[in-house]
Amino acid sequence: MKPRWLDDTPQAAQDFVAGRRLDEVECIVADIAGVARGKAMPASKFATQERFYLPNSIFLQTITGEWADNPAGAFTEPDMILTPDFSTTAAAPWTNDATLMVIHDVSDQQGNPVPVAPRNVLKRVLALYEAKGWRPIVAPEMEFFLVARNVDPNQPIIPPMGRTGRRAAAKQAYSMSAVDEYGKVIDDIYDFAEAQGFEIDGILQEGGAGQIEINLNHGDPVHLADQIFYFKRLIREAALRHDCFATFMAKPIEDEPGSAMHIHHSIVDIATGQNIFSDPKGRETPEFLHFIAGMQKHLPAGVALLAPYVNSYRRYVPDFAAPINLEWGRDNRTTGLRVPVSGPEARRLENRLAGMDCNPYLGLAASLACGYLGLIERETPRAECLGDAYMSQDELPYNLGDALDLLTESQAMREVLGQEFVDVYVSVKRNEFKEFLQVISPWEREHLLLNV
Repeated sequence: MKPRWLDDTPQAAQDFVAGRRLDEVECIVADIAGVARGKAMPASKFATQERFYLPNSIFLQTITGEWADNPAGAFTEPDMILTPDFSTTAAAPWTNDATLMVIHDVSDQQGNPVPVAPRNVLKRVLALYEAKGWRPIVAPEMEFFLVARNVDPNQPIIPPMGRTGRRAAAKQAYSMSAVDEYGKVIDDIYDFAEAQGFEIDGILQEGGAGQIEINLNHGDPVHLADQIFYFKRLIREAALRHDCFATFMAKPIEDEPGSAMHIHHSIVDIATGQNIFSDPKGRETPEFLHFIAGMQKHLPAGVALLAPYVNSYRRYVPDFAAPINLEWGRDNRTTGLRVPVSGPEARRLENRLAGMDCNPYLGLAASLACGYLGLIERETPRAECLGDAYMSQDELPYNLGDALDLLTESQAMREVLGQEFVDVYVSVKRNEFKEFLQVISPWEREHLLLNV
């Protein structure tokens, strides 16, 4: 018999369970890195519990599994309350048994949202928009690489073997035959996405060897972040079925482009349903330029969330389809802030800085925070870039340490994202940066060992 709580879940999840015995439910939340944390339990037990518990220390865990210092002081690990958001219920179609996943809301024992939980950070930013009568609409683009299995971290990443028996080739952007090389993986991605009720707007070959882009339909930021959170696992599972890895590293292969999570933004007036970036005659509004100005002013402090790892900064190099500054332009892909071709109703700004390695909740939160500050401050952007933005001056932080300094010092971003969250995020990332600095690279051994 179908569990009663399934009546409140999306139709795709109900269809997945129909006629089958539901075995297991995964109760999950996204940690600072965007890794799924939680617990799995028999469906019969899940059906009898209204809430679950996890220690708040999961938000102090680094990507290496170490623990960062708690900025609040004592490290007592009190339990948080996890409440299922049934609207996020989705199938895990790659498992042998009938399994569902449910993203949970995170609150403390007094019922207050935990301010360092990434999904809550995004909701906090959206609440600021709502208080002004605005509703953000986003459309993310997901880039990633399919790569050969790499079981030795000391060995470089290489492209996967395609159906022709050759390694996937680079510089084949938009090639249909290049996508066909790993068509079986793509087929599984489509099948898994359909089972989860997700709509893919398009799949294409990007410029790197084995690099793919998936576009998602525009919509509510929390809903889209939930989808990306699920999609990363879905894509990894599809790749593993065909003897390769899927990676969302910002720059996994030397001399290849990096993987971005471009974010398209528009803002709707809640009362009228109209895009505030266009006036009744279809012209750009002052609000559109204020939004761009906010991006230019505050994104340097937000880069630490859009580029969260030491590897992320390898992506920001000229002529590799990634921005190096915050120039803006209409239909200009060399700029960090691009205005795509569109009709007035769909006028939007594309932020091209975010890497696919970012936590989707935090990447969207940081980007929207910058735009919100621009709408509030009502400043104007500098002149539009009409040429090659790579010829302009670099203005992004060069490494994670510099980016964290800018975030720490930005009182405006602290107020929008939350003081406690920023302190915890910086603590986690400084711990990771410190660990990285303990590692001696092959470049250092090759060029310094016998020459200095």
